[in-house]
Amino acid sequence: MHPTHCPSSVAPSAATPAAQGYVMPAEFAPHDACWMLWPQRPDTWRLGAKPAQQAFVAVASAIAESETVYVGVNDDQYENARHQLPAHVRVVELSSNDAWMRDVGPTFLVHPDKGLALVDWEFNAWGGLKDGLYFPWDKDRRIRPKIAEMLGIPCFDVEVVLEGGAIHVDGEGTLITTEECLLNPNRNPGMDRATMERRLQDSLGIQKVIWLPRGCYLDETDGHVDNLCCFVGPAEVALTWCDDDTDPEYAICREARAVLEASTDAKGRTITVHPLPQPGPLTIAEDEASGIDRLASSHPRRPGDRMAASYVNFYIGNRVVVMPQLDPRHDATVMDILARLFPDRRVVGVPAREILLGGGNIHCITQQQPRP
Repeated sequence: MHPTHCPSSVAPSAATPAAQGYVMPAEFAPHDACWMLWPQRPDTWRLGAKPAQQAFVAVASAIAESETVYVGVNDDQYENARHQLPAHVRVVELSSNDAWMRDVGPTFLVHPDKGLALVDWEFNAWGGLKDGLYFPWDKDRRIRPKIAEMLGIPCFDVEVVLEGGAIHVDGEGTLITTEECLLNPNRNPGMDRATMERRLQDSLGIQKVIWLPRGCYLDETDGHVDNLCCFVGPAEVALTWCDDDTDPEYAICREARAVLEASTDAKGRTITVHPLPQPGPLTIAEDEASGIDRLASSHPRRPGDRMAASYVNFYIGNRVVVMPQLDPRHDATVMDILARLFPDRRVVGVPAREILLGGGNIHCITQQQPRP
């Protein structure tokens, strides 16, 4: 652990976060806040990001029913964001290259006595100069230490390329991820599974890693687990599910379910799997693709391209669960399932196709700040 990029970091000689007693809590544990970023990048978001901005406002407004929401904004969009967002959502100047706070934002840790800290992973835009989704990513790289400075909390610099959407934890010692992402040579070449597990244990205070083979079909993040599977409670997960045996997603979700049901968590409990039907398949329409700027340094979005749509990409707030509405054939069914899984929270559906067009969804644009 090195404090190079973190102005408020622990001293260079300090032990790992886990050795100091820090752990990463589950998303369903209590929050103090949620962090987001404002979309404006024209080669990601169509029509100058105006439709996406409306979707982000809807997500922020829904989450703000149950916790403080911070939205980081580039200076040239500050007045526009402040005008569009509700007054009780806090708009802060926080420059970024794009709006994926789950991946470029902090992984927060808690300690029973010392309070809050965060992990500052390395970030290379989901694959670096060869496979990454855009260049440059210099502003994204500075977001975590800036938030640490704003909050006045320790910032652990971990020299591992990792995005927040690549991991899910239960807060009780178990982490789920995919081999497709965390062992991808475009992230940490030469790092094997055992070494990665040790780094996760040292950084997050977990004891066990459950490795799923792959993420969702055509997921441009190289298989982030948060689009496929997530913890909804201790020893309980939601998993995207496809019943069409001609769809590549059919085999992916079945192999994931087989791994999950054959595994135990860090406390030795068997894992219950709750399937969520897959929307679509959904593809980019001609008019949607034509509204996106095409630049050589960014990921192409073409008419007819299939999007990695998943209902698992929802956000668990203190009193609400904010889910993407993606397919009228399945939206109500998924809302009913989530209402049963979260009886103490209100399920709020937000039209989220505009977020999906950018390459992710509600979980990807949010990052919870846990209550210490």
